[in-house]
Amino acid sequence: MYFLWRHEILVMIGALLLFCQGSVWADGDDLKAQAVAKHNACLGCHAGDKKIVGPSFQDIAKKYAGNPNAKVFLKNKILKGGSGSWGVVPMPANAKMNDADLSILTLWILRGAPTSH
Repeated sequence: MYFLWRHEILVMIGALLLFCQGSVWADGDDLKAQAVAKHNACLGCHAGDKKIVGPSFQDIAKKYAGNPNAKVFLKNKILKGGSGSWGVVPMPANAKMNDADLSILTLWILRGAPTSH
């Protein structure tokens, strides 16, 4: 019985660590995320506060605020592309982005893509 209880606690701690992983925002991450967005041509279709071809990053953040699945959903959408979430214009896939870049970009977008000065 003790082993099962201890095992369950360890599993819960591990799940909590996985859930929280990557959700801490450090100084300079806004600039890193902006660089990732620029390097991957995201800024050709998206802006922080206005619609271009795709929705603004602020509108995306508002749409997915409070959604516990938003990070995974947006990472997948950025990686694989698609259409239908914001209209008929498809978003191209960014299949060559690594997970670190996907994570920082996704968290930045979910924060409303604030700019650092």
